[in-house]
Amino acid sequence: MPDPIYLATAVEIVLRAGDIQRAGQESGFRVDKKGSIDLVTEVDVACEKMCRDTLAERFPDHDILAEELGGSTRGRTPSRFRWVFDPLDGTTNYTHGLPIYCSSLALEIAGRAEVAAVYDPTRKELFTGERGEGAYLNGRALRVSQTETLIDSLLVTGFPYSVHEQRGELVELFGYFLGRARAVRRLGSAALDLCYVAAGRFEAFWEQHLKPWDVAAGALIVEEAGGRVTGMDNGPFDAAAAHLIASNGHVHEEVVDTIAEFRAQRAKNRMS
Repeated sequence: MPDPIYLATAVEIVLRAGDIQRAGQESGFRVDKKGSIDLVTEVDVACEKMCRDTLAERFPDHDILAEELGGSTRGRTPSRFRWVFDPLDGTTNYTHGLPIYCSSLALEIAGRAEVAAVYDPTRKELFTGERGEGAYLNGRALRVSQTETLIDSLLVTGFPYSVHEQRGELVELFGYFLGRARAVRRLGSAALDLCYVAAGRFEAFWEQHLKPWDVAAGALIVEEAGGRVTGMDNGPFDAAAAHLIASNGHVHEEVVDTIAEFRAQRAKNRMS
């Protein structure tokens, strides 16, 4: 079991990030572009700076990987401990005043996430997880849903910032699932998508072209809530692999098979 100070620190940081996010909504904030539709706000940067300062003070030998400023080993041999932080997951929602965003922080030890915290300040929902110790929402134990079939499932997915160049495949797969599930949603925050699977609000989530900070915390929370997380090819989950399926476990194989079927059909159509 990880030292309790790690979860306490993760919780403190995401709660403080939530305070910064709420303050930004009240006072206003500057928005810059990293790409044609990829945004960054001064709130993202302020949250990340707070996180880095806090971790540097408490754990100076730990590494940090975060969205806006990248990785840091402080000029030395990489540590066994690495914090993976998304200061504001759902930036596009945030800039438009859509209240679906969060901060997400995981601690990896020897390459595996051991501690996770995700905080949604608009709903005051704090999701936490520790490997082997379960997952919780505001202190209440989480369990994935018990739905057993795809047709009875509510699914969720996301699109990358490169969607303009890849919209054909992404939208076609979305439509493919529409014909096989009860419904499909797209919220704009991978970390919350994962936490909602853990909470039983969704049966499954899939997405590709992801970054480690998008999924490191949420994936652990799903697993600790009794769910299953793999790559989209059903291989072992790797936060650096840029793709995943997270589910309640019961519908996992159906999701994997649906993606494989879609890809085979699409390849066949392209050849004909």
